[in-house]
This record gives sequence, C-alpha cells and structure tokens, in this order.
Amino acid sequence: MTQRALDSSGEQTPGSPRPAMIDAGAELDPVHPVELPPSGHPDATGLTTAEVAERVARGEVNDVPVRSSRSVTEIVRANVFTRFNLIIGVLWVIMLFVAPIQDSLFGFVIVANTGIGIIQEWRAKKTLDSLAVIGEAKPTVRRDGVAAEISTHEIVLGDVVELGPGDKVVVDGTVAEADSLEIDESLLTGEADPVLKRPGDPVMSGSFVVAGGGAFTATKVGREAYAAQLAEEASRFTLVHSELRSGISTILKYVTWMMVPTAIGLIISQLVVKDNNFKDSVARTVGGIVPMIPEGLVLLTSVAFAIGVVRLGRKQCLVQELPAIEGLARVDVVCLDKTGTLTEGGMDITEVRPLNGSDEAYVHQVLRSLGSSDPRPNASLQAIIDAYPAGEGGQGTAESWAVTDAMPFSSARKYSGAAFTETDGTPSAWLLGAPDVLLPDGDGTLTEIEHLNEQGLRVLLLARVRGELDAPGAADGAVPTALVVLEQRLRPDAGETLAYFAQQNVATKVISGDNAVSVGAVAGKLGLAGAENTLDARRMPTDPDEMATAMEENAVFGRVTPQQKRDMVAALQSRGHTVAMTGDGVNDVLALKDADIGVSMGSGSEATRAVAQIVLLNNSFATLPSVVAEGRRVIGNITRVATLFLTKTVYSVLLAILVVCFQVEYPFLPRHLTLLSTLTIGVPAFFLALAPNKERAQPHFVRRVMRYAIPSGVIAAAATFTTYLVARHHYSGPGALEAETSAATLTLFLVSMWVLAIIARPYTWWRIGLVAAMGLGFLIVLVVPWLQDFFALKLVGTTMPWGAVGIAVAAAALLEFSWRLVGRRFGA
Repeated sequence: MTQRALDSSGEQTPGSPRPAMIDAGAELDPVHPVELPPSGHPDATGLTTAEVAERVARGEVNDVPVRSSRSVTEIVRANVFTRFNLIIGVLWVIMLFVAPIQDSLFGFVIVANTGIGIIQEWRAKKTLDSLAVIGEAKPTVRRDGVAAEISTHEIVLGDVVELGPGDKVVVDGTVAEADSLEIDESLLTGEADPVLKRPGDPVMSGSFVVAGGGAFTATKVGREAYAAQLAEEASRFTLVHSELRSGISTILKYVTWMMVPTAIGLIISQLVVKDNNFKDSVARTVGGIVPMIPEGLVLLTSVAFAIGVVRLGRKQCLVQELPAIEGLARVDVVCLDKTGTLTEGGMDITEVRPLNGSDEAYVHQVLRSLGSSDPRPNASLQAIIDAYPAGEGGQGTAESWAVTDAMPFSSARKYSGAAFTETDGTPSAWLLGAPDVLLPDGDGTLTEIEHLNEQGLRVLLLARVRGELDAPGAADGAVPTALVVLEQRLRPDAGETLAYFAQQNVATKVISGDNAVSVGAVAGKLGLAGAENTLDARRMPTDPDEMATAMEENAVFGRVTPQQKRDMVAALQSRGHTVAMTGDGVNDVLALKDADIGVSMGSGSEATRAVAQIVLLNNSFATLPSVVAEGRRVIGNITRVATLFLTKTVYSVLLAILVVCFQVEYPFLPRHLTLLSTLTIGVPAFFLALAPNKERAQPHFVRRVMRYAIPSGVIAAAATFTTYLVARHHYSGPGALEAETSAATLTLFLVSMWVLAIIARPYTWWRIGLVAAMGLGFLIVLVVPWLQDFFALKLVGTTMPWGAVGIAVAAAALLEFSWRLVGRRFGA
C-alpha cells in the first residue's frame, strides 16, 4: 500500500519533482504516457479507444463550456445596447433630420467610444483566454492501459480518472481505487472536515483531494454533474462586487431620475413656451439633454479594467474576475503562506542528528524507506529522497522493506507515517513530522530544535511508533529517533515585495504550518517588519475578537491549521480590514475562498486555482505589487475622471433648470457642448485614466466624487448662466443669440478647464502639456474663421468677452476655495 506525498512539517507544496515510479495517484507526463502495471481491479486499464469513440458519438462527453471571458457577441451587446446609448441614439437620429451635421457630432463620438470599448475588452478577452489555457489543469485519465493527461472537456462517461493531493474532482463518479483517500467537500456542502473515501463511495465534482490518492470512474459528465457549473463559474468572466462599478451604477440611477423631469421641463420650455424656430428649438433642447448623460464614464471604467487585464497578462498574471484588480488595490492586510511564497519549493537536507543513541546507518535506511514508499513526494520528502536515494544503501536497503501501512499527512496532525516489514521480517512503524507536536512539552530536545528554528531552519522529527501505526495515541508514545534539518530556499525577489507592501502601508501576515520561530527567522531574513512578533497558533485564542487582536499585534503565525487560516481571515475582516490571502496548497483553499481577494500560484493545486480570483502563472510573489499598482491606477484615475464627468452632469441639469425657471432660450447648441466635452473631459479623461497613479485606494467612491462634483457643477452653472444673462442685456438685434451663446461658451470652457487643471494635479510635464493642448485647441477654434463658422462661435466686441473671462476668473477662485474646504473637512 502506498501513501500520498507528505510535507510533514505542516506545508503542502504542489508541483515538486516526482520520482520515476508510478501508481494510481501519480501525475503522468502527457507527452510520454506511462503503461500502467497490472491490477486486479476491472477498471485498472480504463476504457479502450473504441469505447471512447462510441461514447463521444452518443454525446456522453464532458461538454460543459469553460470560458474565462465573455464571448465576442456578449462584449458587443454589453457595449452597444446600453440605456444611455439608446437615449443618445434617438436624439442623434432626431438631430440628423433637424440640424446641421456639426450638431450631430455627439453621435459620432459615442460610436467611436463604443468601438474603443469593444476593441479593448476584446483584447482583454484574448489575453484572458490565452492565460486560462496556460493555467488550465488537465486530469490524468486511463485509456488502453495507459495514463495520460487530457483536457477536462475530453472526459467521457466511464473514464477512469486518477486523483492525487490537490487535484479537483472534475466530474461526478464512484471511487474505484482508494489509498488513504481524503476528499474535502466543503465548497459543496459547507462541511469543513475531509471525508475518507473507500471504493464504491461517490465523489462529486467541485470537491478536491486533501490526502492520499486513488482513482474514480466517471458516472455523470457535462451538465449532469452535480457541480458542473461551479468549475465554469470559477474561471469565467464575472462581475463580482466592485465598489467602483456599483458606485457608478448608483450615480447613473440618480442621474436618470434627475434627467427625466429636467428634460421634460426643458422640452416644454423650448418648444411650447418660447415661440422660436422649431428646428432651432429642437437643436437647443437636445443640446440641453445630451450633456446630462455621463455615458463616457461607464466606457472609461470598462476600458481601464480591460487595459489592466492586458497589462497584467503580459506579466503572466491571470485575473479570473476583473474587479479583483480593484479589490487587491483596496487591500490593507496581506496574509502570506510561507512555502511557495517567501520560499521556493525546493529544500536541502543540511544535517541528520540521531537521538537516543540511534544508529546513523539505520536512520538513513528508515529515511530511504519513507522516501521510496511515496510516489508523489513534496518538497520536504523530495529533499530526503535526494539525500538518500533508493538503491544506495547496500544489503538490506529500502527496496527490501515492504510497506504495510501508511498514514497520509494531515494539516491538523502535522505529521505522517508509514509501517514496514524490514529485511529480517521485523515490523516497524514510523512517524515523520513536527517536533513540537510529536514531543511532549519540556522535552530537552525542544531547546536544541528552538536554536535551529531561530536560524530559519526547518526541523522534522523521525520517531518510532511503539505499537501499530493506526493505534489510538500512537504519536504520544513514539520514541524520538532522529532530527532531520532542512534548509529552505528563499525567493530572491520576496524581500523587495515585502518592502513594497510596507511602503504602501499594507500589513503583511505570514501564516504557516511550520514552527513559528522558524518562520519568523525566514521572514526576518527577508526584512519583514515585526518578524520577531511570532505566535504559535496552538495558543491562538478562539474568541473572534481576541483572535483579531492577536492578528493585529503579531506578524508571524506558525502551526496554523486550515480551519484556523479561515478563522484568521474572518477575524481580520471583522475589524474592517480588506484581506488578501495567497497560497498554493489544498490547505489554503478555505482561506482563499473566504478572503476578499484570493491569490494562487500557477503551480498550486487545481483547487486553489479554481477558487482564487488572481492566479500568478509565473509562480512569482513579486508580481503582486504590479497587481496592486494596476488596481490603484484604475481606482485613483477613475475617481479623478468621474469628477470631470459628473461636474458636467451637474452643471447641465442646473442650466436646464435655470433656463426653465427664467423662461429663456437654452444657450447652447449640441455642437458647443460636444466641443467643450471633448476638450475638457473626453480627451483629457482618456489620458488621465491610463496614467500612473500610486495613491492608495479609498472607500466611499460615490461620496468622494460627489463632494467635489456638486460644488464644481454648481459654480460652473452659476458662472455660465450669469454670463448668459449679462450678455442678453448687452447684445441686441440680429445675431444677438449667437453672441450670447459664444460668451457663455467662453465662460463655461474656462471654468471647466480650471476643474480639469485641479484634477490634473500634481503636475508633471505631460499633465501640463495636456491641459495646455486643450486650451490651445479651443483658442484655435476661436481664431480660425472656418472653425468659427463650423462651431457657431464668434466673440463679438471686447467688453462682453472680457466680462466672460472676469466671471470665469471669479468662478475659478471660488472653485479653489470650495475644493480646499472639502479637502480640509472630509480629507483628500
């Protein structure tokens, strides 16, 4: 009987090298299939090629479509068929019939914007799809007596699928072979304890292996599987909770409520009350309605997210749920698993210390036996195999020791074991695991181990069981035989990543199954602040509030069980923290699932990759700062440009209300506001939304935006309408309305430019150039004759234009005062 791969000190590390021997739980090379040994089980060799073809012809195939993104049709539909596109489309068609083409420019802008949105999301889709293929796990299936990896959608009814630690059950089935097989069904049933499976027991898709190995026969495939949709939803494009998206939706809802009655009032005012030219009235009515719609804000948010996905994709980072970019930027606590995150998977044995007068050669034989008994070794056991390979011990070596029993590693136990019949027929049983778990408190060896842990070394204890391996309390009476000292390989980029989080005021918590002192020493070598503040999780309080306090006061936690990891995440969240959890082993799945953002390594188990929102395909913890930076860029910049868009909405609504109240013509044609929107919002917002931005993400998006947009919009509307009223008294006769419109446009442009200038801070050369270029564009329109005619903008005289400038200067001073007042009262 064989057992699964063990990391006896408490960590499970997928992706470690495998030895040559193969069994039911072994991971097989898809390029070089391995012929299976004979077995008494009828399912041992799997289906034949003919049987597979027959089942495919009958449609008994696992055809559930697993997509990582929306289809092209869905992307086009989502970008084209929006509420605001419908409104603007109707208004555009009206304007094409009643006004010159320059008053219909807003429609062409919407077409261009929608096209940009489709192209950017399509690029993001291609990136997501290609990365999903790279990160897709392929189950090992037996066919024609050969085991090989195939795609999940190629599995057919009756296939024999092999299972090993960390593998996810991809279809429903019945266990055919079980070797201490334990399956976690918590993602389906909510039951946290793993279930021991025996031949004949059912297994459900969506569950995953935590211990042992085996194989099962597929009984339900495709959409008939119990949790077929779970695997699909875990890796497809989803719009999970996003404060940015929900905030924008809230804003648009209120804008719609304001827009409808205001637009109705404006229509009545311009078409009924004022006895104007019909077509001119329609044009000015549309000119009042169109700018109320912040349609570009939705587009820009989608574009910013899509470009973020493409940028991160180039760094081998798969974002399985787009708002995860935003979520990680809001994180203020990152919980790290040590193995595979701070350290690389491989380890090296530095020393083996026999205890209690044990014979060194005999200890080496035991270690060699343990290594040879496991076909799927992890990092710790692989280090033992590398140091004591099979066949090098001479007579009586491990090959002669028959494995009679095995105890798979458990994160709760912190040790594993195996029983043998030695060369001379003597039975022996051994445990390999955490010394502070296997040794009683006060044992003198613990002091020796403590000194080794303080150097950042990992120490395993080899102990001989007095009776049977599976006897109750077998570990309590085990006889210490040797210490196995291992040195972990630190990731060269881990120190810089920890330093980055420290600079960004993100607290880092290292949570590990290893000894706390050892983990603290490793973290200290990497420069983690507070690495000396360690806590053994066995002494962790169970009360959630006390646990939260302990989590905030300490930085390193050792001997943590999977359930404790989950509880720790919940405790931090109860204190208002936004928590990210990284991990790669099956013992991390529950915590990854409950964290605000779950981050999995690409080499991690299939279960961790399925529940994580972000997968680091290059297995580099150093990629995380790029994700945080991308999220901060998106959030910070969208918050900035949202203020621009909503300032326009506020002043458009107020101008319409003032026009209705004063019973005057609406001052602008659509062409005027198209020009203003392009120069003060559209073009600048595109560049500002994609600019670098390292500001830490702040909560309450809607409140933060409206605090600035409302006073800015009110000031802009008041200044513009004041100029318009003054101009109505100043000008008279033919062409007076055009002159009044030009003066009002000048004031509104200058005030909007000042809002842009405030939002563009802090200034850099390109930001100054951007603002200057927009100002220059408007100046060119004012001085070039054919552009004057095209946009119907011509300043008449000098008194009123300079008066418009003066009013704009006063409004700019008021803007500065109001922004500083809001900043002092509510914070930046």
